[in-house]
Amino acid sequence: QVQLIESGGGLAQPGGSLRLSCAASGRTFRTYTMGWFRQAPGKEREFVASTTWRGGSTYYAELADSVKGRFTIFRDNAKNTVYLQMNSLKPEDTGVYYCAAEAGPLRSTWYPGTVDYWGQGTQVTVSS
Repeated sequence: QVQLIESGGGLAQPGGSLRLSCAASGRTFRTYTMGWFRQAPGKEREFVASTTWRGGSTYYAELADSVKGRFTIFRDNAKNTVYLQMNSLKPEDTGVYYCAAEAGPLRSTWYPGTVDYWGQGTQVTVSS
């Protein structure tokens, strides 16, 4: 069993920044691929970024509004926490952001159906 506790969402202006945190716990969480998904109102949940607790590899989704270059996923192993730093925010980034974990290898894309554990979700609203 893996527990994921998120924090850091809120309201930001276009061009602003937010940092999301995902604190992981459980007996085997360090063997899991970790990442973030988001879900905008009326849309399906979509992959944003992923990483692992070991090594420096990361992947970012090829989304229409391109998070690569604006978002950065990174981890602090000492704090058992994965972060999503979001810069240059756009209104299209609005949605509920979910931390995710899967007992599988890091891949260039990730589908919601293969996620083993979800966080509770945190709302991100980008608006002036």
